[in-house]
Amino acid sequence: MSTLHFERQIKYESELDSQFPKEIMEIPGGEHLATCIQCGTCSGACPLSIYMDHSPRKIIAMTRAGFKDDVLDSRTIWLCASCYSCTVECPKQIKITDTMYALKRKAIKENRYPKGFPVPVLAREFFGIVKKTGRNNERNLLLKLYLKTNVLRLFKQIPIGLKLFFKGRLGLKSEKIKKTKQLQTLLDAVERRTS
Repeated sequence: MSTLHFERQIKYESELDSQFPKEIMEIPGGEHLATCIQCGTCSGACPLSIYMDHSPRKIIAMTRAGFKDDVLDSRTIWLCASCYSCTVECPKQIKITDTMYALKRKAIKENRYPKGFPVPVLAREFFGIVKKTGRNNERNLLLKLYLKTNVLRLFKQIPIGLKLFFKGRLGLKSEKIKKTKQLQTLLDAVERRTS
């Protein structure tokens, strides 16, 4: 019979970041963080909470308490499927999914995410391609994703890519909007406002 071992980590107040909750509440999506009553409805409604290292309720509590390192290094924010079940069920009408996005943006900005984990790489590369061309290019996006996370998986995707190419669903030419400079100026302004 196996014995469960629990490791308790003690944090001292000096290890907490008192500015972290304020920073998250300033990012669009995180502004209602302080109104959470810690009822746990979000965790009960979340279909992926059983796979998370911390429940959504705990992530909110940790964020409000200033556990910046624990929150940003957590896999929970990356496993959020954006299904909005937590947001719909929240009795205080907190947009928890948007709070998770605010935490993801903060983690991406600080380059803090699990090694080889594809979600943050995908988000950053998608934004970079759209900012540069105004359009998403699946071929370039997947190439960048696999080259930065798992090169061997790229080879497994070649047969699918070839099928899509021969069916006319995956082209070789990249599309681009006409006024990319204006788009870049707009996205830079939004980025400055949200950081």
